[in-house]
Amino acid sequence: MDKFSYEIVEEIAVLSENPKGWRKELNLVSWSGRPPKFDLRDWAPDHEKMGKGITLSNEEFEGLKKTLSAM
Repeated sequence: MDKFSYEIVEEIAVLSENPKGWRKELNLVSWSGRPPKFDLRDWAPDHEKMGKGITLSNEEFEGLKKTLSAM
């Protein structure tokens, strides 16, 4: 089985931070060497641990942007 890997290609925004230092971040992340996707999740201060989150393709991210802009 291939080893799980990730690379944060671009840090876009920090949306919040909890008292333990974990931050909810929007980043571009490459998962297991694949093309980067928009990723929204909680990260430990050193980016060594992560919480559950969502990844969005460029098309999904554009759809989300349009929906949020229309609100």
